[in-house]
Amino acid sequence: MKIVKEFKDFVSRGNVMDLAVAVVMGAAFTAIINSLVDDIITPLLSLVTGGYDFSKLMIQIGSGDYAAKLTYGAFISSIITFFAIALVVFFFVKGINKLSNRKKEEAPATKPCPYCAQDIPEVAVRCPSCTTVLDETKVPRSLR
Repeated sequence: MKIVKEFKDFVSRGNVMDLAVAVVMGAAFTAIINSLVDDIITPLLSLVTGGYDFSKLMIQIGSGDYAAKLTYGAFISSIITFFAIALVVFFFVKGINKLSNRKKEEAPATKPCPYCAQDIPEVAVRCPSCTTVLDETKVPRSLR
């Protein structure tokens, strides 16, 4: 029973569930990108190449039924497909980032304490590390 409990704890952890969601979303995203490349980008590329099919390019070494065939055309097609997919993913992610209007969170402004050299918030009146009063004028009168 201890193994069942450990397995349940493992599966119910947040990062395992996040990973599962990422795999499912990745599979769905792959289907979208492959369809975009196969159904839209590749036909447009065939306009540029005049409909030439690179996948049939090969070199036959030897003769007869058992001659080796180096199908370098399939490799060229794979390279073209890879770059097409990479380009589509690049523009897709770039578009998503633009649509989401993500703003980078600015790091809080800090300054070094002149006595202990610890980074402290810019608005700090007293250093939390060495307790030095940094600006006497900003300390309320009741605390002086």
